[in-house]
Amino acid sequence: MKAIYDTMAPRYDRLIGVAERVLLGDGRQWACAQATGRVLEVAIATGRNLPFYPEGVQLTGVDLSPRMLDRAGARAETHPSPVDLQLGDAQHLAYSDATFDTVVATLTLCSIPDDGAAVAEMIRVLRPGGRLVLLDHVASPNPVIRAVQRLFDPMLVRLQADHLLREPATAVRRAGLVIEQLERSRWGVVLRLAARKPPESAPPPHQHLPPRHTRRHLGRHPAERAPPMTWTTMPPADDVAAGLELVASTSAPTVARQHLTSSRRQRP
Repeated sequence: MKAIYDTMAPRYDRLIGVAERVLLGDGRQWACAQATGRVLEVAIATGRNLPFYPEGVQLTGVDLSPRMLDRAGARAETHPSPVDLQLGDAQHLAYSDATFDTVVATLTLCSIPDDGAAVAEMIRVLRPGGRLVLLDHVASPNPVIRAVQRLFDPMLVRLQADHLLREPATAVRRAGLVIEQLERSRWGVVLRLAARKPPESAPPPHQHLPPRHTRRHLGRHPAERAPPMTWTTMPPADDVAAGLELVASTSAPTVARQHLTSSRRQRP
């Protein structure tokens, strides 16, 4: 996976831009607008979300690909708030329990080998009362679109570990989070989900702390019942199919923990 996204990094923005016009609309703006306080973005890729975060958040981003993070670092140089970029594994996040006020993942869970483990880790590092925000392509309830997804899913899983039939809302509900917003659009292929960790959440069983790690900063110094599902206007089926293929080939990467050393910043 790392090699795939390192290779894709120079053209990632161009490719994902086409997919976003077809499928995501203002999804990135929506996701980032939910963020407050100390924020973790999982699979930050080239930093396409950076322009949309509110001022004043303390942002950390993790990703698999050093080349993706190089591009995210360039965006971080002009970001008005601190940005801490690291290589890291979404399935084994290198942070203590209850570290972040908000966890954001856009086009992320579709490409993580064990999405359930990734969701559990996101919830673990989220403080009680904190918010989990997901934007992703998922299994469609539309039988025609789902048939297309089933057709392409085995090939895409085999070639680039990209899953078209994921259901992250199910994992979030099972974890006991309170779903505050759940919206499906584009024939049900695109999911927007915002959920809150209950204030008195207990740690999951067999929980363990990750190994100690260090950091380098880039940029300036530093369940309850889900609400009714909202559906938005659907595009033509041909556009959706095209968008599926684009998103499938450009989804945000999974992440594997290492430490990122920036060549852009001088040592203090």
